[in-house]
Amino acid sequence: MYINSENAGKLTYYKDIRVTNFGSFLRRYKIDELPQLINVLVGEISLVGPRPNVKSEVDLYTNVEKKLLSIKPGITDFSSLVFSDEEKILENKENPDLSYNQLIRPWKSRLGLIYIKHKSILLDFELMIFTLVALISKPMALKWVVKKLEKFNVDQKIIEVVKRDKELFPFPPPGSDKIVV
Repeated sequence: MYINSENAGKLTYYKDIRVTNFGSFLRRYKIDELPQLINVLVGEISLVGPRPNVKSEVDLYTNVEKKLLSIKPGITDFSSLVFSDEEKILENKENPDLSYNQLIRPWKSRLGLIYIKHKSILLDFELMIFTLVALISKPMALKWVVKKLEKFNVDQKIIEVVKRDKELFPFPPPGSDKIVV
């Protein structure tokens, strides 16, 4: 990113003018995620676990969402597969930060809570394999996620969002009945 670009917002989006050409290349091929392996090696994060949010987003968490802070964050999880196109979702949104909190965070948090409830070495292994598969075929990875969540007997609204065949819609975060404004 260009110098002082953080002053223009927290989230980046597709074709964000703050991102350099080289940065776009790194992001397109997820090479920008590789330094996180150092964080895994020193024990700060896990390979698999709920994706972390920036502090200003965590400050908005409901009491239910705060359970996401009970385990180490990870590089990949269900939401990494479902929302790997987060930048495109937020493209052309008047307020990308608000749109994130209305369209992505409610589902990302729910998926993280589902991961915590069903956490196992087998699930971690499966998530790592399907993260690699998603690099080649996101639709195939999403079909797996749907099947896995159906086995966990999760709410049908979550299943519908995970399929990603319909437009995302504003929804309250877990633990709230109000959409973030």
